[in-house]
Amino acid sequence: MTRQPWPKAVLFDLDDTLWPIAPVILEAEKLLYAWLGEHAPRVAERFTIDSLRAARLELLAARPEFGIDLGALRHAGLVAAFEQVGEDPGKAELAMTVFFAARNAVTPYKDVVPGLARLKRHALVGSVTNGVADLQTIGLAHHFQASVAAREFGRAKPDPGIFLAGCAALGVEPNETLYVGDDLLLDVQGAQSAGLRAAWMNRTGKVNELAHEVRPDVEVASLDALLDWLESL
Repeated sequence: MTRQPWPKAVLFDLDDTLWPIAPVILEAEKLLYAWLGEHAPRVAERFTIDSLRAARLELLAARPEFGIDLGALRHAGLVAAFEQVGEDPGKAELAMTVFFAARNAVTPYKDVVPGLARLKRHALVGSVTNGVADLQTIGLAHHFQASVAAREFGRAKPDPGIFLAGCAALGVEPNETLYVGDDLLLDVQGAQSAGLRAAWMNRTGKVNELAHEVRPDVEVASLDALLDWLESL
């Protein structure tokens, strides 16, 4: 078996790869709803967190272009809700400021900061994400030489173009790059279809139920395990 060389660059997904996102979103939605209760009470009287979420899903189904920018989707959903109840839709921008502050209050997994510091000694590091995380606000931007987000690029994973944009931003070829993500289809299959190697970050011990069609180059549960695998190459 031919050994693969150490990659020149490693690109990361962010949400659920470097930090858990579900509890963060839940808390951000609670804080946003509390803000609505104080500053846009008619919205809070008419809608619940769940009904606002359902309205966003309906909006996404009607306008799938919002799929590349979930922040814009949430803003549009709030504007629609404000307009329905006669609140000033201009307040939606303030509401989004509250939401984004809470949404970026993530707690990286314990292996992330030391793992990124260790990785930077060997390879270029970047990110490719469909989400709206702000690495500067989170405090991790200094670990990344380049970051590509779907909402700015105009296409989302698993589109090969966004992975190629990540490679280009770091000045490397796809076959010199490893992508690391938690989603088998968006991350692993998407990256491999663009010519990158792909690591499945499986922190929760999921079973690969798509094994017949998606085969990661490696499956790991932490950055420590990823780096150990890379060093074994």
